[in-house]
Amino acid sequence: MPAFPQKCNASHAFSRILSLSLSLSLSLSLSRHRFSRTHQMEEAVVLYPSPAIGHLISMVELGKLLLSHRPSLSIHVLITSQAYNAGSTTSYIASVSTARPSIAFHHLPHLPPTGLLHHLPHHETLALELLRLNNPNVHAALTSISKNHIVHGLIIDFFCASALSVARELSIPCYYFFTSGASVLTAFLYFPTLHKLYTKSFKDLNAVLHVPGTPPLPSSDVAKPIQDRNDRAYELFLESSKNMATSAGIIINTFEKLEPRAVRAIRDGECVPDGPTPPLYCIGPLITSGEGKKEGSGTGKSDCLTWLDSQPKGSIVFLCFGSLGVFSVEQLKEIATGLERSGQRFLWVVRNPPHDADQKTATSAMPDPELSSLLPEGFLERTGERGLVVKTWAPQVEVLSHSSVGGFVTHCGWNSVLEAVCAGVPMVAWPLYAEQRQNKGLMVEEIKIALPVNESESGLVNSEEVEKRVRELMESEEGEIIRERVKSLKEEAKAALSPGGSSSVELSNVVESWKRE
Repeated sequence: MPAFPQKCNASHAFSRILSLSLSLSLSLSLSRHRFSRTHQMEEAVVLYPSPAIGHLISMVELGKLLLSHRPSLSIHVLITSQAYNAGSTTSYIASVSTARPSIAFHHLPHLPPTGLLHHLPHHETLALELLRLNNPNVHAALTSISKNHIVHGLIIDFFCASALSVARELSIPCYYFFTSGASVLTAFLYFPTLHKLYTKSFKDLNAVLHVPGTPPLPSSDVAKPIQDRNDRAYELFLESSKNMATSAGIIINTFEKLEPRAVRAIRDGECVPDGPTPPLYCIGPLITSGEGKKEGSGTGKSDCLTWLDSQPKGSIVFLCFGSLGVFSVEQLKEIATGLERSGQRFLWVVRNPPHDADQKTATSAMPDPELSSLLPEGFLERTGERGLVVKTWAPQVEVLSHSSVGGFVTHCGWNSVLEAVCAGVPMVAWPLYAEQRQNKGLMVEEIKIALPVNESESGLVNSEEVEKRVRELMESEEGEIIRERVKSLKEEAKAALSPGGSSSVELSNVVESWKRE
């Protein structure tokens, strides 16, 4: 009968429709369950800084800024073993934890030292190798956090490049947070190109390197760990540079009006000529909000701030060389003699000299210095009316912001440069290590906010040079031009961070890119 097969076909079609309907209903139910579970989970971003205090502070400030744009976020900071003992971060972490409950610190398991690592020539190499060995701990931490959070991204600094593979394995977007300026970033992004251009080590080149968007860079000013292409540090930095170009984005602690040429070169793709450049987000200047003090410094007003209260407005030159910068006894005496001869009022932070006179960084915690044995005889008494020497540490942000401070002799660490810009204080540039020589070129030649210090062939800065530069900064017409320039940039920094400003908008762009799954 012809009607029978038609009836069977209709029945079969009805069964298929019913089956599809049930399947769709079940799928919608599961989707609603997943949607409900997703909306019950907290949103999170994981920050992974290298353990040096300057990198940690910058990363925590980034966390605070993210919270200001999306208060519902929780910020998780991974804390790992220090490659070298440059002082405790315990007090800083405790104070941030108390003041900012939305920022959680995860102390990863301590990595046991290995004999191989202790023989590495640079503390940067040691840091990179230890952070590479830390990948299993990072994987475990990210897995644990992901159980109860939607992790929008892992934000690492340059030294933590090895964690990029961990983020990819867990399908978490990985961003770099570059704690130096855009001019240094151009060089790191361009590093693989320089590697192809030259067969010699930078230390043997005696040439000027031309990096897009930055002043000409003498090969001798390249950071020491990458001077020798046969050095393990060179290999690790090259790998990190290549990885950076494949990240989800680069968040950088600068603002466009401070380094317009470098920012433009990066965004135009000039620094990664053979591939795409990740998005660049200029969200600075980020400087510490003052949480955390030196261990044992107490909670009252610092003695040096009280002393500054009694000094004339804009009269003090402040000398401070970061959390790692150190000088030989000979160099300390030259600084003291130059300060005394300059006739200027000063506040000087002095640290104990290293065991090796050529060493420029402190790779272990040191006791407070015995000033009478380190400085010229009678110096403290002769300069007591106009100068103050502080042992080891001073609250730099508060000092630079004090109305009596009119100049800053700095090691050119990027945090210090930004702090001086935000305070409107002109500088004398005295680089010691890492990328600081490149920062000096930017500060002196490009944005003109500093006078240079000139070293002798032995690396010593004599007392005559100290006297000359301090006087020029505080008294000369050139010093006044620099002072007006940095005051102008202070206003540009405020504008960048204000609602609708360039840095504020770029941070919003980062946050808005993190959509709920």
